[in-house]
Order: sequence, then structure tokens, then C-alpha cells
Amino acid sequence: MEIIKGTSNKILEVNLTSGQSRIIQISTEDRKKFIGGKGLGMKILFDRLKVGVDPLSEENFIAFMPGVYMGTGAPCSGRWSAITKSPLTGIMVSASCGGPFGMSLKTSGLDGLILTGKAPEKSYLFVSSKGLEIRNATDLWGKTTVETQKALEKEGSGILAIGPAGENLVKFANAISGHRFLGRGGIGAVLGSKNIKAIVALGGEFKIEPANKDAFDKARKLATKQINSNDMTSGAYRDFGTTANVIPCNDANILPVNNFSDGSHPKHIEISGQNYKEKYNSKYHTCKPCTILCGHKGDFGDEEIAIPEYESVGLLGSNLGIFDSDAIPHLSKLCGHLGMDTISTGGTIGWAIEATEKGLIQSDLAFGKVEAIEQVIKDIATGNGIGKDLALGSQAVSKKFGGESFAIHTKGLEISAYDPRGSFGQALSYAVANRGGCHLNAYVVAQEVMFKLLDPYKTLGKPAYVKFLQNVKEIIDSVHTCAFTQFAYMLEPPLVKYTPKPLLALLMQYMHPIAIQLIDYSLYPRMWSAITGIKMSNKEIFKAGERIYVLERYMNTREGISAIDDTLPEKLLKEFRLSDKKQKTIPLNKMLTSFYKLRGFDENGIPTEKTLKKLGIGVN
Repeated sequence: MEIIKGTSNKILEVNLTSGQSRIIQISTEDRKKFIGGKGLGMKILFDRLKVGVDPLSEENFIAFMPGVYMGTGAPCSGRWSAITKSPLTGIMVSASCGGPFGMSLKTSGLDGLILTGKAPEKSYLFVSSKGLEIRNATDLWGKTTVETQKALEKEGSGILAIGPAGENLVKFANAISGHRFLGRGGIGAVLGSKNIKAIVALGGEFKIEPANKDAFDKARKLATKQINSNDMTSGAYRDFGTTANVIPCNDANILPVNNFSDGSHPKHIEISGQNYKEKYNSKYHTCKPCTILCGHKGDFGDEEIAIPEYESVGLLGSNLGIFDSDAIPHLSKLCGHLGMDTISTGGTIGWAIEATEKGLIQSDLAFGKVEAIEQVIKDIATGNGIGKDLALGSQAVSKKFGGESFAIHTKGLEISAYDPRGSFGQALSYAVANRGGCHLNAYVVAQEVMFKLLDPYKTLGKPAYVKFLQNVKEIIDSVHTCAFTQFAYMLEPPLVKYTPKPLLALLMQYMHPIAIQLIDYSLYPRMWSAITGIKMSNKEIFKAGERIYVLERYMNTREGISAIDDTLPEKLLKEFRLSDKKQKTIPLNKMLTSFYKLRGFDENGIPTEKTLKKLGIGVN
């Protein structure tokens, strides 16, 4: 076995049908090429998944991958990845979670867990340094995510569980760990299809020691300092949570209102982080360990409830015409207990309300009608009435009933809470995101709206920024740490921090090739190298990020994805926001052509043989 410090270099692969398992190791070469976390998980599935596999069949694989940072005390290092083929989109999906399962898995002496096959009966899994046991879960079936975790809490310190939605194969069912979620793409349904209600990792059996402790401590100290200095990571998000985004997004006219019919609303302040903090005395409710502290919970009468993230507030709130600050946390909590992604739930219900208005379906739904929306969430999870159809997601249900033009998704994944008609860089990011309508694929909206460093209505440089930020995000999801660290690590180095903002904006907007070259992301490879003892330069880790993005793209193109899928809903391309006096539309095709060229894709959006060879991606 090749020893790689800072890791156990043991990944457990299990066939649930046969009960057989084996330990696999990762070479130093593959560790450098794919980093860990998402990247390594994607490569492992690339080597195993057959093209055309039904995501809900026994032949699908799912990988759970803690990153190299996990367990070292690196800032915001409590995050880990799951990678599989999505039942919602039919292509690859990865999700990031901050719950305790990842830490327990890694401190059970495993760098990853890979599942295929299907358990012969309703089961849960118990993982420790001794291996994996498949245990009967008949008594757990039908329980909510919270009830399931409570029933298993004596088994081990880290639990991953699905709710009724996962059992019923809702295409956007998620999985819970602690109070955090593997939210997107239907990972809960994949586990349900394998007869797995939960996975429990014992934890506490293996200690992670950085190879070069002095170098790691220096890098960690600098990283912490930069997080505590940044206005976003130590200010807005720490004070108000991600719902701090509500006010700037409303001001920029990109807050989704009534199924993306508008981008602002006079009642937006009611659902802002500032209001939640003042009205509900919010306090921290975070991933562990966390330095940013963006998660919050508040006092709602006789119980504490998590303050929803911005995406949940946008999709379950304003997007459904709801501005009741009490109602949205309860709807979000209901989704969490049933085990459903709040973004896809809100996006799909948004379609259903508009479809009801247009007479395409019959339902009691209406914008702002909380009781009807609450009921349909329950119906989706249990497969009752119109809920059975909505459980397919907005793409599939709109193909069945009509109304595809206002089903707000890309590649089958519902778009998150930023209207791209007011953020052209984010529009491109949505269109070319590998997993579909993902805001985190390349979070250009931060530069366009939050920091005001790029004109949101200009296309100049946007393809280059999308490519750059995609590569950085692949690094972040593979080392693995919080996406928000990029604000601190890239904006706090002196060259950026002390350049006058007007000059910085001018440089970024009109001299983007130079600006991108000057961005410092060196803390990511510094900590990774100090932990593993493997030298990784800025150039090498950036190429690894590029390799991971292109590998996933290539895997998707084998499933039929091409340029025709790199688009946005007709409603966003042809209709104006109601309050948009300038009537802006998105010049998407212009940006796509440039993006493909920068990426080394052909005119159909498929990576060329030259690009694959350059990145060392084998064709299989």
C-alpha cells in the first residue's frame, strides 16, 4: 500500500447485492491529478460506471468522499462530497455537505465509501475500522430524517439518513447528516433505490496528522486571519447568514419572484437576514468545524428552527409569492424532515402554480397560498395526487403537461435563487454547469452584484471568469472546504485588498486576462501539500481543477449532453422581468462560443481529443 500522509489511503468499495467488499488505494499520481473529495470520487466512478445506466438501478454507483482537509482543523474543513448519477437529470451529480458523517467516516479510517448494487431488504449500513455491516432497517422505514437520526444516534457519531421522499424515489430527494444536507440531484433517491435508509460511521478510531505540521499551521493561521478580515466571511454572512444576500439581490433585481416573473418585491426586507436576526434572535447553527459561521437558527415560539439559507428563502419564499418570515422556515423544515431539496422543491412548485394559472393542471396552488404549498410538499414526498407528478421534477412534469417554457431548470436541475437576466456571468454559469442549474459552479454573481466589480450586463470577460471560477470551485470541492473561503482567500491578499475598488473594477472588467493571472488562490495548495507531504504548485492544482471539470463534462457528453443542453428556459431568454424598464435579455450564444473555445470544446460543446489528452483523461 502506498502511504500518503494526512490520509488513511483506504477507500471501501461495497456491492450491496452480494455483500462483498474490498479496500482500494489511491496512487500519489491520481491524488495529484484529482486532489481528493469530489475530484477523486468522479474519477473512481468514471472507471466504474457504464454509459446509459439507470440512476435508480443496481448498476449505479455512489461515492462518499471526505477531502484531504477533513479532520486536520483547517478552516471550514467539515465538508465532504457525494458523487453519483442523478435520477433527476440523468447525468453526473455531486453534492457537498457539512454534516458530521464525513468526519466520522474519515476517523473510522476511511478516505471514502463506494456503494453499488442493492441491499436484499430494507437496511442501514454500519461502518467502522473493521469494515461494513448491513443491518435490518424495517423499523426505520417511513420515519423522517430527524426521527431516523435519533433512532440511530447510539450507534455512532456520524449518521447520513434519508426521509420518506428518498424511500419513495422522489427525483430530488436529499439526505441529511446532523442538520446539514446533501441537497441536490436526488442523492436520497439513489440511496432509497438501493434499500439504504441510513449509513452510520462509528468515528474516533483514526487520527489525521499533517505531514508537515509547521507548514500547515502557518497556512492555517493565515487562512483564518483572511477569513476574519473579509467583509463577507466575517461580516455579512457571519452576522446574518446567507440570507444577507436578499437585500443586494432585490436591489439588483435578481431575487426570484412568482416563478421568476420578476426580480424584486417591496416586501423583501421581511425575508432578509437582517430581519431574521432582529425578529428571531438568531444564533449560530453551523457545520463543524467552521470559521465563517454562516449557519443560523432562531427562536420561533416554543422551538428553535434553522434560518433557511438564501436559496431556500428565494425558492420556497419569494419565488412562490411568500414573504411571511414565519412561514418560510417551517416550509424549509418540512422539506428537511421529509428529505427533499428545497431548491428543486420550490422550483417545481413554482412551475405548478404557473401551470395551474394557465389551466395546464388542476390544483389548489396559488402564489402566496402557504397552506396549499405546505400540503403539496407532503404530497410530493408521499406520492399523493399531483404530488406524484411533481416528484419527477420540473423538466419531466412540464414535458408531461406542457409549460416547458416556464419550467425553470437547466439540464433538469432547477435553477437557484439568482435571476440570470440581471447577471449575465451567472447566466453563462448556469448554462454550462455540469450538474445543471447550479449557482456554485461559478459564483460570478458575487463579482457582479455583491462586490460590484463586474458590470452584470456586460459580456466582456464573462466566459473567462466562468472558466476560472469553475476550476477554483473544483479545487474547493476536492480539497474539500467551504465555497465561501474563496471570498477571503482571493480577495484578502494585499494586491487585491489594497487596490482602490474603482481601479480594481476597471482592471477586472477591461483587462480580465491580467486580472485573472493576478488572483491568488495559493492557500488551497499550500494546506493540501502540508497535509499530504506531496508538493503541489498553484499551476498544478489549477490544472487539476480544470481536469475535474472537463472529466465530468466528458462523462455527461457520453450520456448525450451537448451544446443544445447548454441553455436557459425560454422564459428567461425571451421574457422580461416585470419591473425591468430596460427589458434586458441574455446574449447567451455569444458567451457560449467564447466559453467553448477557452475550454477546448468543439462547436457541439464536447471536449476535443486534444483537450482530453492534454489533461490526461483516458477515453473509455
